[in-house]
Amino acid sequence: MVFLTLSCLIRSRGPDRYWKVQELLKNARHFRGRKNRCYTLAVRAVRRAFVYATKGRVLKRHNMRTLWISRIAAATREHNMKYPTLIHNLGKTSIELNRRMLSELAITEPRTFLSLAKVAQARREEGFRAALGDGKEPAGVFSRVVVTH
Repeated sequence: MVFLTLSCLIRSRGPDRYWKVQELLKNARHFRGRKNRCYTLAVRAVRRAFVYATKGRVLKRHNMRTLWISRIAAATREHNMKYPTLIHNLGKTSIELNRRMLSELAITEPRTFLSLAKVAQARREEGFRAALGDGKEPAGVFSRVVVTH
């Protein structure tokens, strides 16, 4: 489309603004009062709603991490350990499981979690060499432990 004058170009942009307004009002349809009909009020309300949504996603991640940590702590207390001890010693033995997976293991596979707790306990009591023992981990545990001489 070729425009010979600037005024023709500006006039042709009318429908674009209509669709922009409709897109914003679509996000504000469920609001109460004039905020779902008046563009000026809807702009502020939608922007605020998106800010709250962004903050909510951050809070959700924070709450989930807190939940995972409390679940792991409860499972470690069953095996006479504390949560920081378990995390520290699993890191020392090169078992790199995140807190989400550890909490899932604690709930769905308690035997696997028990073997992880035993590995951490052995590392805590006797050091790295004792945790390896004769070079074998407890049954059902796979780790990336590399022995260098």
